[in-house]
Amino acid sequence: MLRQYKLSNYNFRLILWVVVLSILGILVVGSAESDYMSRQIFGLVLGLILMIVLSLMDYTWILNFNWLIYLGAIVLLLLVIVSSLGSSGGGATRWLTIGGFRFQPSDIAKIMLILFFARFFEDREEKINTARTILTSMVLIGIPLFLILREPDLSTTVVLALVFCALIFTAGLSYKIIFSILVVCIPVGVIFISLIMQPDQTIIQEYQMTRIYAWLYPDEYPSDSMQQQNSIKAIASGQLYGKGLDNDDVESVKNGGFVSQDQTDFIFAVAGEELGFIGCCIIVLLEFLIALECFLIGRRAKALSGTLIACGVGVLVAFQSFVNIAVATGLLPNTGLTLPFVSYGLTSLVSFCIGIGFVLNVGLQTKRYQ
Repeated sequence: MLRQYKLSNYNFRLILWVVVLSILGILVVGSAESDYMSRQIFGLVLGLILMIVLSLMDYTWILNFNWLIYLGAIVLLLLVIVSSLGSSGGGATRWLTIGGFRFQPSDIAKIMLILFFARFFEDREEKINTARTILTSMVLIGIPLFLILREPDLSTTVVLALVFCALIFTAGLSYKIIFSILVVCIPVGVIFISLIMQPDQTIIQEYQMTRIYAWLYPDEYPSDSMQQQNSIKAIASGQLYGKGLDNDDVESVKNGGFVSQDQTDFIFAVAGEELGFIGCCIIVLLEFLIALECFLIGRRAKALSGTLIACGVGVLVAFQSFVNIAVATGLLPNTGLTLPFVSYGLTSLVSFCIGIGFVLNVGLQTKRYQ
């Protein structure tokens, strides 16, 4: 389980980017909602401890329990829906409350499923392009996707599906199969979009459809588009250098209450207003550097499972960052995803730190160090 590693193989750059971005997140969260600052600091300390511990544990040994990890993820997601432990908020049941501790299982499940499929695809590396492997993997990912969608949490469902696509592609899925899937999926996607745009459709829920319409036609849905439009105005108002942290401007997004959940889903709006264009660029750059380090570590991994873990975490950070920032800037419809290492949320922060811990261990076991 534990083994000796060469200190020279430890990726201190990745830790630096994570710590710097997380500290920046603490400052912005504290400015948005001062009551949450101490909790976010606790989350970072806990996350860093777990990250360091896991970085020194042999990931290949942990992957021996891949089916237990998968079942654990399914049980957590099931408990949210079917047990009295499920906790609701914002019209959805996405949390578990155990012993007074409230957490979001879908955040943890994303990391657990990356670990599971890393070993699953490694064990079937020579059979990755067979119908049996592809169909089995689709069933296995379909179960947690269905459970998350039932919460309902469409945004997390989409993110997890895209992470799975990245994993199976990295595992060696044939370009011919990918092309065949695209040939089918593109017209199906067009038909799907045309169907959900029809009045009285029942494919997606009404509130989800309203968010899409509010994004496409903000002037016709002023109450539903107000939050996103205020986010865009807040980012623009920060100009180059921002208004500064903890400013007392009554027209600011945090002081005026123009955006709900400004410490989580719309934390980028607070960052844009208070840190300006430069602060936004720093956040985007740090998210990019963290994802890039993951990909570079994956390229040097000694085994396919290590490559898949690093790739999966890198894609998760990159895509979730893109969606959160795109929502805050009006490029995508409003949805509920945190900005990795920046948004308030202990489960999100600790889960990402756990993922980085596994990536660091992959980096300690490179092809040059068997």
